[in-house]
Amino acid sequence: MAATDSLPVFRYHPDPIGTGSVAPSDAKCVVCKQRRGFVYAGPVYTDDDFDDAICPWCIADGSAHEALGATFVDSEAFPVETPDHVIDTIVERTPGYSAWQAEEWPSCCGDAAAFIGPLGIAEVRARYRHLEGFLMSQIVHGMGISGGAATRFLESLRRDASPTAYLFKCLHCDEPQVHVDHT
Repeated sequence: MAATDSLPVFRYHPDPIGTGSVAPSDAKCVVCKQRRGFVYAGPVYTDDDFDDAICPWCIADGSAHEALGATFVDSEAFPVETPDHVIDTIVERTPGYSAWQAEEWPSCCGDAAAFIGPLGIAEVRARYRHLEGFLMSQIVHGMGISGGAATRFLESLRRDASPTAYLFKCLHCDEPQVHVDHT
């Protein structure tokens, strides 16, 4: 594997390696034709198959979007109040994430939130214990699941299997946002 530059900084996806959206690879990028040590491993929306073929640098500078017409998040994933320029930045120049059905990208404080990563109940209890009640509230109020079924649903959350909680954080007030998805 070739030596790598520092990974680009993505405002709305600050740890794409930790989330699994960027992975180490010796593959040559289809856009810049370089082996940069990492490749994008998330969804690519385009007519052709470019899975595991685009480097994060070509996503960050917009060249993957320009050269391939590729987008990385569904433009319908955002609440209506999300500013168009923010949607464009995320859709065209930010690594997306793989959800079980359609991804959602929450907004808060007039801006899109930053994607922190997929969570199961094990990750919640190990690193985000303070979010367990917040997740239960989302399951009850956001998904309409209550009582013992809500508790069982919370206990069934898995990082790499359905159902999964996708954690976001507001870039302005630090409030958590979550999208829970399942097959």
